[in-house]
Amino acid sequence: MVNITVVGTGYVGLVTGACLADFGNRVICVDNDPRKLEVLGRGEIPFYEPGLKELVEMNRNRDRLSFTGDLADAVGRSDVVFIAVGTPPGEDGRADLRFVRQVAADIAEHMDGYTVVVTKSTVPTGTGLLVERIIRESRADANFDVVSNPEFLREGSAIGDFMRPDRVVIGASSEQAMDIMERIYRPLYLLRTPIVRTTVPNAEMIKYASNAFLALKISYINEIANVCDAVGADVSVVARAMGLDGRISDKFLHAGPGYGGSCFPKDTLALTHIAEGVEYDFRILKAVVEVNERQQLRMVDKLRALLGDLDGKTIACLGVTFKPNTDDVRDAPSLVILPALQQGGARIRAHDPVVSKLDGVPGITWCNDAYEAATGADCILLLTEWNEYRDLDMTRLKTVMRTHVFMDCRNVYDPREFNALGFAYAGVGRSLEATAPWKMEEVIVRDSDDAWEQPTVEPSRSTT
Repeated sequence: MVNITVVGTGYVGLVTGACLADFGNRVICVDNDPRKLEVLGRGEIPFYEPGLKELVEMNRNRDRLSFTGDLADAVGRSDVVFIAVGTPPGEDGRADLRFVRQVAADIAEHMDGYTVVVTKSTVPTGTGLLVERIIRESRADANFDVVSNPEFLREGSAIGDFMRPDRVVIGASSEQAMDIMERIYRPLYLLRTPIVRTTVPNAEMIKYASNAFLALKISYINEIANVCDAVGADVSVVARAMGLDGRISDKFLHAGPGYGGSCFPKDTLALTHIAEGVEYDFRILKAVVEVNERQQLRMVDKLRALLGDLDGKTIACLGVTFKPNTDDVRDAPSLVILPALQQGGARIRAHDPVVSKLDGVPGITWCNDAYEAATGADCILLLTEWNEYRDLDMTRLKTVMRTHVFMDCRNVYDPREFNALGFAYAGVGRSLEATAPWKMEEVIVRDSDDAWEQPTVEPSRSTT
C-alpha cells in the first residue's frame, strides 16, 4: 500500500483518486473548494461519470479514500503527491500553469521526507523541470523526485480506461521514483498492461502528441465526409473499410459536427504554441483546428439547405454535451451551432439526458424528452448520440412535428428509413443515393493461414 495525496477533485483528480484507492492504496483527495468537498462529503459526485459514485462509495467504506481541504496534513502524510489541477487555456491558447505553480509551492512547504511529486494534469513539455525548480527554490534540502504520469481518460468511460488502459506512461529520472510508481500500478502489471518507462519530457510530449493525433483523425474523416457529400459517397462505408486496415484502425473515424470537450480543443492549441515556442510552424495541427471550427458551422449550412430561411423555424435539438455519457459541454459543437441557428431567427427546443442548461446560450426551451422537444418542430437536429436517441419512434416523431426534416449529425440512422416515412434526411457525408441497397455481413472467418470462408451477402432493407 502506498500513501497518496491527489490535489484536485475535478474530473481527472477524482477518477484518479478513486481508481488508485481501488488498487489498494490509501488515497487522500484534496480540494480548496468547500462546496465541492461538501458535495463529496454527502456521497455525491460533482459531475456525471458512469460508475464513479459507486467506486468512490466503496473505497470510502473500506477507509482507502478520503477528502479534505487540509493540503498541509495530506502532503505531510503521503509518499506520493499527484498534481491533478486544471491547466485551462489562456487568452492566447497557451496552457495556464498558475494552479500547477501554486500547488508545487504548497507541496514544497509541507512535504515530510522523500516524496514523489507526480504531474497528472496535461502540461507542456518542460513543466516537470518547472515544478522541480519551484520546489528546490523553496526547499533547497528537500528530498523528492518529479514524475510525469499523464492521464488518457475518455469522459463517459473513464473508470474502464483507468482500470484497463492501453498503456501507462511513467516519466521519471530516478529508479527510486520509478519503483514507487510501479508499486502503485502493480495491479495493471498483473493484467500485462504495457508500462512505458521514459523521461519526464517524453511523457509530457506523449500526452499532447496522442491527443493531437486523435483530433487530426476526427478532422480528417470530417473532411472526407464533406467530399463524400459532394461526390455521392457514404462516409460511413468509407470509414469502416479504412478502419479494417490495421495501420489505421477504426478508432476516431466517425464523421460528425466536430470534436469538443475539455481535451482536444485545449491540447491542440497548446501544442501549436509549444511548437511556436521553439520557432516551428506546426501547419498540420493548425489545419486540424481550422477544419474543426469550420465543420461546426457546416452543420448550420446543411440545415439552411434543408429548411431554407431559418427565421421562424423551430428546431428540436437532441443532445448538447460534446459526447454521450458525460455532462461536459466545454467546447461542445452545440455552443457554436445553436447560437448560429438563433442568429438566423430559429427557435430551439432541446433535450439532453443529463444537461438542462447551456451557459451563454439563453432562449432555449428545455424539454423532458425527445418527443416533447419535437412537438411542433420543423426539424430534428441530432447532435449527441446518446443511446436513448438511437431507437426513436420515427412514426411518433412524424405525428408531433410540423415539418418532417431530420438532421443526423452523428450518422446514427439509415437514410432510407426516414425517406420511406416521408422525411427529408441529411447526415454527415452520406445520403440516400450513397447508401447500398443491401447489408454486407462481416462473416469472413480465417480458419488457417491458407483457408478462408467466403463472405456472404444478404439482401436487406437496412445498412449497418
